[in-house]
Amino acid sequence: IHTHEIRHIVSWPFNEVASIRGTANIRQDRFVTLATDFQRLQVPTSFNYWAGAKVEYVFDNVLPLGLNLMRGARYKIFAEYYRSLPIQQVEGMGIPETINMYILGADFRHYTKIHRDFIWANRFAASTSLGSHKLIYYMGGVDQWLLPDFNDRTRVDQSQNYIFQTLATPMRGFTQNARNGNSFAVINSELRMPIFRYLVNQPIRSDFINNFQIIGFGDIGTAWTGLHPYSEDNTLNTEIIDSNPFVITLKNLREPIIGGYGFGLRSRIWGYFIRADWAWGVEDTVIQPRVFYLSLSLDF
Repeated sequence: IHTHEIRHIVSWPFNEVASIRGTANIRQDRFVTLATDFQRLQVPTSFNYWAGAKVEYVFDNVLPLGLNLMRGARYKIFAEYYRSLPIQQVEGMGIPETINMYILGADFRHYTKIHRDFIWANRFAASTSLGSHKLIYYMGGVDQWLLPDFNDRTRVDQSQNYIFQTLATPMRGFTQNARNGNSFAVINSELRMPIFRYLVNQPIRSDFINNFQIIGFGDIGTAWTGLHPYSEDNTLNTEIIDSNPFVITLKNLREPIIGGYGFGLRSRIWGYFIRADWAWGVEDTVIQPRVFYLSLSLDF
């Protein structure tokens, strides 16, 4: 798949910390089938075209105290719309039907200064996708996980007409796809202590030691299909057993909400912010085996 995109962004600031931002884009996806045999060699190249728009309200009064350390609050509330454009090409055709997808979401973050550079960071994020086709959220893991693992045992509801996918993170203590659906909600909480800066009340010359942090965290959330996580329409509550000539549908009572807790270490090495986390997940009141994460992202 080769993708080309044209994007135009406009911002309307209300003051120093709040603004409305608008984005319009046109995207082309070019699909080329790998010619592993003569039959695949004859498959024509096809194109998909998309038009999209996004509107978001952004508030940010955060003041930096150090690398990934800040105080204040930031949040954004956004809405997105995507529509397929069935444009015919010489080598192939675009999507034969018109596809509409709507995305609504919000992300709230608050950073409290406990003492000096010791920070308590909290986040709430939620999003849902609507329309003829939808975006699937795979919950589990962390952003920029260097050695990701995917849970193939969690069923995906194919009747939802998913056309795009993304991750709902962080949910530490689990691999990707611990929960999935067209909606998700998650709460994250972290205590961030730059231990050497906190204990040594003088400038530190070493960048690694100066930015070294010890983290304690907790996550709770879920992803689901249907009106709410406990709805009978939630895919998690249904198990399908295909045993020819019978198809058996089982309804279960699994707890859709999962959580995780643990600790981590952070610092900057060769210009990269390295994160190491050790986490234990909690599912159906049972503590899961420890999962280790090595990642590169900032903030949550």
